[in-house]
Amino acid sequence: MAETAVNNNEIHVYGADWCGDCTRAKAALKTYGADYVWHDIESEDGAAEKAVEISGQKHIPVVLFADGTHFVEPSATDIKNKLEALGMLQ
Repeated sequence: MAETAVNNNEIHVYGADWCGDCTRAKAALKTYGADYVWHDIESEDGAAEKAVEISGQKHIPVVLFADGTHFVEPSATDIKNKLEALGMLQ
């Protein structure tokens, strides 16, 4: 996978406002002090296609980390562990 995020601390979340898993992922990022860029797949041109390009599937949320890795439908624990691995846990 090519690195897509812009800098070492940038996280991109692709999802929809009606998605419960998306709400939980955003809440986990906020709880752990991680800033992220939100991409609403229903209102942002190209966001749905980008999410599929990153993950290879149509499930959301897709959380893309600065190291080029991603999670699909991650748990709060998955997010916490990844932030720790990246040295981003606050």
